[in-house]
Amino acid sequence: MIQRIIAWILPYLPKKFVWLFSRKYIAGEKLEDALNTISHLNRQNISSTIDILGESVVASDQALEYQKQYLQTVEQIGRAKLPSTFSVKPTMFGLLWDEEFCYICIREIVLLARQYNNFVRIDMEDSQCTSLEIALYERLYREFPLDVGIVFQSCLKRTYSDLQHLKNMASDEYPLNVRLCKGIYRETPEIAFQEKQEIRDNYMLCLEFMMENNMFSAIATQDEFLINNSIQLMNKFNKSGRNFEFQMLLGVTPNLRKQLVNQGYPMRVYVPYGEEWFKYSTRRLQENPHMVRDIIAGIFSRK
Repeated sequence: MIQRIIAWILPYLPKKFVWLFSRKYIAGEKLEDALNTISHLNRQNISSTIDILGESVVASDQALEYQKQYLQTVEQIGRAKLPSTFSVKPTMFGLLWDEEFCYICIREIVLLARQYNNFVRIDMEDSQCTSLEIALYERLYREFPLDVGIVFQSCLKRTYSDLQHLKNMASDEYPLNVRLCKGIYRETPEIAFQEKQEIRDNYMLCLEFMMENNMFSAIATQDEFLINNSIQLMNKFNKSGRNFEFQMLLGVTPNLRKQLVNQGYPMRVYVPYGEEWFKYSTRRLQENPHMVRDIIAGIFSRK
């Protein structure tokens, strides 16, 4: 109860206070901050995926400004040859009010990334976006099968059937590239699993389907139970580092991340940056108030 109350009052606190915990999980406001973070991770043999913070845009000029930021980011990453891909949230480009406009915006980002032999992943947002984002991904995949990927959430009851659908749509020549996460959005019991173990079980069911059907598996989790069971699946299907990678959030479970890297597993870290960090931080806490305990511990244990 206390955690939920703290999560709800955070948006009304000074930004400087909220930044005390946010700085661990967000690279900063500027592209330079993200580039520095990517370089730091690279020295630890860790790749990155860049995410410019912002979503649910309601005007085309705002969406075009975000597109400009992404194009600049793709250009700089490409020229510097840094090991980072890109993650985009379609609602940042108007998915909910103009699907065609959204497609055109993201397609241009994919085209530029492709020039640098890079990769763009379509993020999965809340359940009102799921079908729209799958349709967007399918359209881009048909044109750029090696250059785009998608995200699925194991908390959603529909995810296994969505994976089956994509398998039937995809070409055997170009395997699908899927990031699988638990999911952070609060959804109703009618469409989403609510219990921790149910979500875990569905995660492993979906991951096994992905590996069995030759999909590139981006295993996005900090849950040691899922990590250990994922490694067992890799051994079962004889997967190499070319078929999968672990993915983690910036600032979360760094010791576990280091352990996996030291064991030789490929690792990619999600690196968010942008001026919308305050809204991003407070919204995530409201959706997941259990994070407050870890954040408070992080503030007082910070060196």
